[in-house]
Amino acid sequence: MLVLTRKLNERIMIGDDIVITLIEVRGDNSVRIGIEAPRGVKIQREEIVISVAEANRSAAEAGEGAEDVLKKLFGAVPGSAVVSASDGPSKGE
Repeated sequence: MLVLTRKLNERIMIGDDIVITLIEVRGDNSVRIGIEAPRGVKIQREEIVISVAEANRSAAEAGEGAEDVLKKLFGAVPGSAVVSASDGPSKGE
């Protein structure tokens, strides 16, 4: 990790097209920075990225009974075939 000391309004350049400017230093140990970057560059706060990843993981995990709920839902559709994940492919497939 590169650690730099900057004063108010001083800049840091990353490559040719990303500029970080120290905008404000607050007494409560926080700073405000400005970031200039091309539109295609994603700039996100780490805590938001972690929160979204955790929410996605939770949403992807099926709770107990989810298979039964799906069987009931799809079993009500005429002509539908419900195959359990534990059934696996049959011979000849």
